[in-house]
Amino acid sequence: MSEAATRRVFSGSPWEDEFGYCRAVELPDGRVLVSGCTSVVDGEVTDGSPYDQAVNAFGVALAALAELGLDSGHVVRTRMYLTHVRDVDDVGRAHRETFGHARPAASLVVVSAFVDPRMVVEVEVEAHRDAAPHSPRADETAADAADALPTPGEGR
Repeated sequence: MSEAATRRVFSGSPWEDEFGYCRAVELPDGRVLVSGCTSVVDGEVTDGSPYDQAVNAFGVALAALAELGLDSGHVVRTRMYLTHVRDVDDVGRAHRETFGHARPAASLVVVSAFVDPRMVVEVEVEAHRDAAPHSPRADETAADAADALPTPGEGR
């Protein structure tokens, strides 16, 4: 893979230079990998609830995607890391509000700590340039989707 075919986005985080990484990388095949994002704004951890931190962290990731001309509808996978299991519902709500229309594959993992004890959420996002932004029909529900699945023993 040539360097010219790979695009990188930098957010200005001091850790990018210190640790030698960038905020996002777009690969020649259209995949975009966004580094772990936390609720850091202008170099400072923002105080707030786990929900607020998740919203801010997703915002950092989406800003990196926007630099590449993509949005939340192009997201195909997310990973959420939390320091407390009690925060699962709040972070899940922030995820649903941000990506519920796109329905990416998602993982949520509880970890012991982050580099700053004020951080309680970190997120990673993967997108694909060719992913068609998904807008569900107004009448589409999870039950409708489940009804469309084959029953055991029934092939499609």
